[in-house]
Amino acid sequence: MTEARQFPDPAVERLMEEPVPGDSRQVRQLARRKQITEAVMAEGSMRIEDLTERFGISLMTVHRDLDELVSRGLLRKSRGIVSAAPTSLIESSDVYRANRQAAEKAAIAQAALAFVEPGQAIYCDDSTTVLQMVPGLQDKAPLTVITNSLTLMNEISPLRNVTLLGLGGEYHNWCNAFMGHMTTGEIGRLRADVLFFSMAAVMDGMIFHQSPGMVETKRAMFDTAERRVLLVDHTKFDRRALHSLGRLAEVDTVIVDDGIAADQLDAMQSAGVEVVVAPVETA
Repeated sequence: MTEARQFPDPAVERLMEEPVPGDSRQVRQLARRKQITEAVMAEGSMRIEDLTERFGISLMTVHRDLDELVSRGLLRKSRGIVSAAPTSLIESSDVYRANRQAAEKAAIAQAALAFVEPGQAIYCDDSTTVLQMVPGLQDKAPLTVITNSLTLMNEISPLRNVTLLGLGGEYHNWCNAFMGHMTTGEIGRLRADVLFFSMAAVMDGMIFHQSPGMVETKRAMFDTAERRVLLVDHTKFDRRALHSLGRLAEVDTVIVDDGIAADQLDAMQSAGVEVVVAPVETA
């Protein structure tokens, strides 16, 4: 057993403190894999057999979970030992993002549903905040939903009177979504009424993401939507990411939770951005 790993990035440390909901099989699976990742990160490395005892699952199941986490670049596995893999993809992974700021995301998604009208065609990106909108979309039917997220495709497919257009292209396991030139090519042939999307960071009047491929895909949706609605919780204003999608002023509406700092809210409103503040306590 190695010495516990120290993480200088507070965003990774906050991963250890997130609550884990459990509604569907897919959510439970994501939650378990998130807990396994947390456990390995906290210890630095662990025996695989110890994970079967800790989580009460079979050796076959734990290997299946670990193989998935290894393929996403989160963990490494060798000779019965699994260890944490330092990588910039950790924060981009849907395993990592699935349950962060769950209450804030639910409140923001609820507020976003007010911008959906029956008969519309809407873009939904791969963000876990937009994913929270899915249960409310049934009440807005008929709709056409266009998405590059495999997770969102699976959640939307059972909805009645909701036409699903799944964007193909190169599949990326770490985000469970499609992106690349084939994806943006498909988007370029479409026009949607509204884009609902999220980003990793908001700073200096710009919006950013850590993946250039994801920025390219979101920007293609951005350029072919009549209205752009950004769903972003207050923690995104304290973070940094490398690749810019564009200016915040290009967004039609920003929906944020009521944890947003007063100066950050004033800055957006002073720049002429329409801001909707979603109260978390009523979500």
